[in-house]
Amino acid sequence: MNILLWVLQILLALHTTMGAVWKFSNSERTVPSLTAIPHGVWLAMSVFELLCSLALILPALNKPLAILAPIAAACIAAEMLLFCGVHIYSGYAEYGPMIYWLVVAAICAFIAYGRFVLKPF
Repeated sequence: MNILLWVLQILLALHTTMGAVWKFSNSERTVPSLTAIPHGVWLAMSVFELLCSLALILPALNKPLAILAPIAAACIAAEMLLFCGVHIYSGYAEYGPMIYWLVVAAICAFIAYGRFVLKPF
């Protein structure tokens, strides 16, 4: 279980880092349903995602920071659910992005649950 959680954490960290870099280089206007998010908040989310990515990997380097990984996973899940809420609120008819965000949120929830309950560090 520990190996599975580590693989998922590393993949989530890579995914989140790529998402943060994408947010720096693309406007929130790229996804029509997310236009309600102000540009400053959009950029702040990029920084937040980079910090969460780092927090997912830090336990490998320093055991006392192990509590950061499930917290970071829960924060990323909350961000994905925020995107879903904004998408639903916008009334945009296409649900492809929302399904993607829900899958990422489910993986994050599994990591958080796994690190808090199943296999703590």
